[in-house]
Amino acid sequence: MFNSSTREIPEPASVPRHIAIIMDGNGRWAKQRLLPRVAGHRKGVETVRSTVRACIEHGVEFLTLFAFSSENWRRPPDEVSILMQLFLRALEQEVGKLDENEIRFRVIGDTSRFEPRIRALIEAGEALTAGHTRLTLTIAANYGGRWDIAQAARKLIAAHPEAAAGFEPEAIEPYLSMAYAPEPDLFIRTGGEQRISNFLLWQLAYTEFYFTDLLWPDFDAGALDAAIASYQQRERRFGRTSEQVRAAEHQPG
Repeated sequence: MFNSSTREIPEPASVPRHIAIIMDGNGRWAKQRLLPRVAGHRKGVETVRSTVRACIEHGVEFLTLFAFSSENWRRPPDEVSILMQLFLRALEQEVGKLDENEIRFRVIGDTSRFEPRIRALIEAGEALTAGHTRLTLTIAANYGGRWDIAQAARKLIAAHPEAAAGFEPEAIEPYLSMAYAPEPDLFIRTGGEQRISNFLLWQLAYTEFYFTDLLWPDFDAGALDAAIASYQQRERRFGRTSEQVRAAEHQPG
């Protein structure tokens, strides 16, 4: 299990080890072009491919994408149906390519609501790519941060009934959906909104945030470069003062 940023101070890196993205703006991108919303979602899949390539070129180890939140079921039924069809098609067409490129594939979220074919493809894709280490691509689907914390607490208490009387925060961490990954260093949201929308509530405690007005289909390699450049200008203090950070940087290794 990876270290918690609220318990220990992570070693800063010039390139974020883990990037998490809310891919917002597909529908607006299509509307601006007088296209159906599905055209924006299809274009968004292309952006996922280019972002994966760009992350590999930068040396990013983990990329987590918020594809469908637990609240997205509130969207019009026709759009939800289209999104499920696109997810199914992407699983059928993309997982093999991920395997060929030595990319590990994971899905986090409550998958029980998905149709059996989607669940089977998720399980098969995770098993097929389990040994790869070039990049771990995680798709958050029917995911919510509050759901994640609640399910982790249930698992903790099931494994350790005495925890029902109380437990320290670190006790829950092994049961979170992303216990296999370090906390995100950089969170990106496209589309101009500036909120995290119930995404990785626990894991984003000390993540650097980057918001852009670019709609997700327009988020290219140059846009990722700009987000990483912004991250590189941040001073990651993790509760310390600037003086403490500078003193730590000058300590002998």
